Amino acid sequence: MLPNTGKLAGCTIFITGASRGIGKAIALKAAKDGANIVIAAKTTQTHPKLPGTIYTAAEEIEAAGGKALPCVVDVRDEQQINSAVEKAVEKFGGIDILVNNASAISLTNTLDTPTKRVDLMMNVNTRGTYLTSKACIPFLRKSKVAHILNLSPPLNLNPLWFKQHCAYTIAKYGMSMCVLGMAEEFRGEIAVNALWPKTAIHTAAMDMLGGSGVESQCRKVDIIADAAYSIFKRPKSFTGNFILDENILKEEGINDFDVYAIKPGHPLLPDFFLDEHPDEIMKKTESSDPVPEVKKEKLQSQPQPPPQPQPQQPPKPHFGAVEETFRIVKDSLSDEVVKATQAVYQFELSGEDGGTWFLDLKSKGGKVGHGEPSDRADVVMSMTTDDFVKMFSGKLKPTMAFMSGKLKIKGNMALAIKLEKLMTQMNARL
Repeated sequence: MLPNTGKLAGCTIFITGASRGIGKAIALKAAKDGANIVIAAKTTQTHPKLPGTIYTAAEEIEAAGGKALPCVVDVRDEQQINSAVEKAVEKFGGIDILVNNASAISLTNTLDTPTKRVDLMMNVNTRGTYLTSKACIPFLRKSKVAHILNLSPPLNLNPLWFKQHCAYTIAKYGMSMCVLGMAEEFRGEIAVNALWPKTAIHTAAMDMLGGSGVESQCRKVDIIADAAYSIFKRPKSFTGNFILDENILKEEGINDFDVYAIKPGHPLLPDFFLDEHPDEIMKKTESSDPVPEVKKEKLQSQPQPPPQPQPQQPPKPHFGAVEETFRIVKDSLSDEVVKATQAVYQFELSGEDGGTWFLDLKSKGGKVGHGEPSDRADVVMSMTTDDFVKMFSGKLKPTMAFMSGKLKIKGNMALAIKLEKLMTQMNARL
């Protein structure tokens, strides 16, 4: 991991969403140098599923060697942003670095995204980033360090990244467009960059979204903290960049990324908005014929003996691939699985053996079958029968299927992701 150098000693860093997760990790990394951290976040009381408040984060920052100023800030409220900036300048004498980390997410398509959720994402991600930057810029201009870092992706206009969650992509890209515009507007005065992870990062929010077990497919928040630290050390001339965490750390001479993995050696979930992942991983995760094409041709070119008459065999019972998959799924169910999942899934399958199928993981013991479930489905998944069988047998990751458009999801995305863990448990039997 990237060692601390002490270069951020005395620097004042204003971080939105710093009470937990990535924001707090960046704060703690800087605190080890003796930095002053302004924790601009909403949480003042512990959430049952999202531990950490601005006050517990402040305690950790000071224990790590930094100074902390916890400020109650909802980035949708301009007055709260301005008040926190004033307090920061009053206490620490200025602002050297701004990290726009606060973000809202809903991976839902256009018809399934309520207006309230659209407004939340636009106002937190795009507007919140813009207003916080605007409030800090007069003070950043006076700093010798002068960095703005947005936790947002490269601006990738591949329609793949819009079709499944258009509102989220627009809101997140708004943060990236702030980088594009402000880097030019303040060139020579303030460095403005974006940082994005190459893989999924394990946070409490990810646990809530993906369910227990998702962490094995993630990296630790430390990789983002180290990457951010590397950016902060760069001169003001390093600006207008869309940086991937792994790439900048390679420039720092780091090549062993297993140190950042929750479970070293385990396959990692790629993050959104990066074209290099879906096609490559789809190819890797879909099974291929174990016999290479060259060998097939050689086998076919060899003279074959005439076919010999075979004794008549009694017909074997036929199971369609989908029906057989559901039979195995049914055999894998238990009260424990039902209790851990608590969801009803409906599958709309096209192709042979297609139609409507369901997996009820709310009823005692669990139920599967053809047709619609007796209770309303929490999640409706649409795909081809081939992709369904590949998905349940572990040859196609649900995340990859969704990101590449092979899988369409309506309903509760958190419960949809929860199903991935269940599939992993069943793969050995399918």
